[in-house]
Order: sequence, then structure tokens, then C-alpha cells
Amino acid sequence: MTQTPETAFTANRSLLVGVAYRLLGSVGDAEDVVQEAWLRWARVDTDTVVDPTGFLVRTVSRLALDRLRRVAARRETYVGPWLPEPVLTSGPAAPVPAGDPADEAERASSVSLAMLVVLETLSPLERTVFVLHEAFAYSYGEIGEIIDRSPAAVRQLAHRAREHVAARRPRFPADPAARRAATERFLHATLSGDLAALMELLAPDAALWADGGGKFKAPLRPIHGADKIARFFVAIGVEALAPGQAVEITEVNGAPAAVLVGPTGPVAVLQVDLDDAGRVTDVRMMGNPDKLAGLAPLHPSGGTAG
Repeated sequence: MTQTPETAFTANRSLLVGVAYRLLGSVGDAEDVVQEAWLRWARVDTDTVVDPTGFLVRTVSRLALDRLRRVAARRETYVGPWLPEPVLTSGPAAPVPAGDPADEAERASSVSLAMLVVLETLSPLERTVFVLHEAFAYSYGEIGEIIDRSPAAVRQLAHRAREHVAARRPRFPADPAARRAATERFLHATLSGDLAALMELLAPDAALWADGGGKFKAPLRPIHGADKIARFFVAIGVEALAPGQAVEITEVNGAPAAVLVGPTGPVAVLQVDLDDAGRVTDVRMMGNPDKLAGLAPLHPSGGTAG
């Protein structure tokens, strides 16, 4: 039985959002690209399309590549550190599911906040090649057709991208249980104002990246060093929870994270990376209200309050 255009698109929508999000690091931009792909798909004589999935992925990838080139200048003028938009990656409401079980580990890695930050340092073409090949297993020939490059040129782009990513990606992917435990300890120490506990958790050369976008109280520059970071969180911990707010530990971008949730939805999210000794090396905090759409399914549920 031949699929209708709507059925074919719906069947591929999760994949398309996953591709677009990894290429753009933005939920809103990814949704816009997928919507534009639908408008183009609706104008096509779909009976002549042998491979709907291939056609749709090609369309989304090209649209995302064009948008990636345009948003580069916008991010250069961003207020404070720029971080990718966090998304839920567990549960039926997750906007970007991790993928099929056989590919789950690699898909989770490719959608991690740490990886998306690294992908920001690639050129648009390198990022497109890396995502399609490493996260979605497209061949160099297939990618070449998408970006109008020869397989040899794609191979070279992939080689440069892999080297770049390997030099910058976290060296010690921590066990989710260890990251959850560290997140809970970090949260408890912050809310209780325990400077000593925070210093014990943080690696000496730890770094804090806080994205407020000029709309949420956050440092305008990264903070480096355990002492400075610990003192910052002790200072904000006193007023961290307003009436009607709670903190939930949930899976964000493939790893545990603490999400501050208010009466109308998510307010901020915090996630930590660990070294091989279990110490916190990087803290990423998102508070820009314009970049929390991927956490919107969360609502107050009596989570951790201290």
C-alpha cells in the first residue's frame, strides 16, 4: 500500500528533527527547518519519489546547512556565552529521541551538550558531514549528493572534522549513574551553601559556562577555577528556589541534568561533566527563556527542593 505524503512525512519526522537539531543546536531552528521541508514535500509528486526518507533527509540537511551559515553571524553578537538549546532525550515527550537501541550510545553522544559545543567550532560543511556520517551512518557518496561535493571531498571534510572533534570532545565519558550522583551532590551543596562540599566536587581547573542571553542573570564570561565557581554557586544558592519552584533530575541531551521548574514550566537547567576521578570539570547552565522550548514538557512535580 502506497503511503500518503502525510504518512511518509510523519514516519520520518523524528529522524528529521534529530538531524536538524544536531546540525543547528537549536530546537526552534530545527522545527522551522522541518516545517519548511514539509512545505517542499507537499509540493512534490511523491509517487515519483523512490526513497522518501532519503529525499526528506537531503532536503532537511540542505535547509539546515543554509541556515547554519546564516546564524553564524548572529551568534557572534550573542550576549554572554552561547550554548546549544537543551532538550529532553527520555520519555514519550522527548523532542529528539536518542534513536534505535542499536544506535543509542552513538546517537546520545552526538546530541550531548558537550558534543554540540564542539560542533559549533566546525565549519558548516564539516559539521554537516560529521553529523550525517558519524551520527546517522550516511556514506560519503550519499553525503556528497546532499552537499554537492565529490566523495573524495566529503572524505577529506570528514577527516578534518573527526580530528577537530577528537581533540576537543570530553576524554572521560562518565557513567550516567555517576553523573546523576554528582549532579545531586552539586545541587544539594549549592542549595545548602556548602562551600567545602562544592570545592570537593570540583576539579581544580573546572569551568562554568552560563547562557543567559541577556535575559537571565548569568556571568557574561566563563568562570574558571574551582574556588571561583564554588563561591558563585554558594552566592546564588540562597535565592535559587523561589516560591512554587522545584528541581527535577531528568535526562537532558543524553545525560542527567538538574532542571529548575516553575509554575509555568522550566526556568533553568544545569548539567555537569566529570573527569576519570569523578570530579566536575565542566558546568553548563542554561537560563535564557528563549532556549528552553525543548524542556517544555516538564512541569512542577514536587522535585528536589533542597
